[in-house]
Amino acid sequence: MSNSVQIQLLEQSPHEYELIEHPYPIKTALQGAEYFKIEVGQTAPTLIIKADNKFHAVIFSGSRKQLDLQGVASVLGCDKVTLASKTEVWQVTGFPVGNIPMVGLSLPCVFDKKLFTYPFVFGGTGNPNITLKISPSALQQLNNVVAYIDS
Repeated sequence: MSNSVQIQLLEQSPHEYELIEHPYPIKTALQGAEYFKIEVGQTAPTLIIKADNKFHAVIFSGSRKQLDLQGVASVLGCDKVTLASKTEVWQVTGFPVGNIPMVGLSLPCVFDKKLFTYPFVFGGTGNPNITLKISPSALQQLNNVVAYIDS
């Protein structure tokens, strides 16, 4: 997948969004919150996991600080969930760890209900110097959501 696929998907959708360029890569939820002057919970990192040897994207609120892999395994009904390796992330997404886009992946998605607390969330585009601002409901609709993380 490339950034152009993501841009095309966003442009063809009825959803409002904004692509925000910044002069340096934003690597953590805290950096994103400080840069955009938002709550850390409005940041929406995307991680790639392996659940019973099937890959999934997980979009979660930065207020979680870290992903509860046992909780994700539970909502997916899996025995074991691990973070995908750097090599696996590249192979299944075409993007390096830390630059995973929130939109445009062909993977099933696990979505954090905490994101619905906010009118807009901010997350990856695949380009380290561009952030996507979008409503959680649009993000939900633009992904193949198969499970939700609750409280």
